[in-house]
Amino acid sequence: MSTIIWVAVAIIAIGLYLSWTAGRLDRLHARIDAARAALDAQLLRRASVAQELATAGVLDPAASIVLYEAAHAARQADAEQREVAESELSQALRAVFPEVAAVAEVREAPGGTAAIGELTQGVRRVPLARRFHNDAVRAARAVRRHRVVRWFHLAGHAPFPLAFEMDDEPPAALTTEGGATAL
Repeated sequence: MSTIIWVAVAIIAIGLYLSWTAGRLDRLHARIDAARAALDAQLLRRASVAQELATAGVLDPAASIVLYEAAHAARQADAEQREVAESELSQALRAVFPEVAAVAEVREAPGGTAAIGELTQGVRRVPLARRFHNDAVRAARAVRRHRVVRWFHLAGHAPFPLAFEMDDEPPAALTTEGGATAL
């Protein structure tokens, strides 16, 4: 009789562990979804501000075209090309704002201070949002690698989480004291 009780206790303990692990994995997937939504919002904000700045007439025509095309491509990119398009926008921002003097010129134009402030916030928030997303992905991958999770298919049909890899280095001119504004 005591053997049956111990077997029942063991089965209940294993069931509780599996349930807890499945719940943890579900919470991690929800965290990934929330982090991805925040990342998408920040990427869209950065591209929108860059596109507005490109069409505002405060940049020289060549810089406006480069920035507009990169921002438009980032906003219109499909899922497979999104990382590349966002990286190209980062490169275009660094090309358009290579030094603090370029930022100062835009600040002098009407509405330039506000535009540079929004762009500075955007280029600072994108790396943070990407880091939060990739940290959530890393945590979920670590749990999904456990044998118990694989053997009992605790991840269900959820796709394997993928990190968002892009060049998110902001222009130095926007992150220095002369180009930066308060968040």
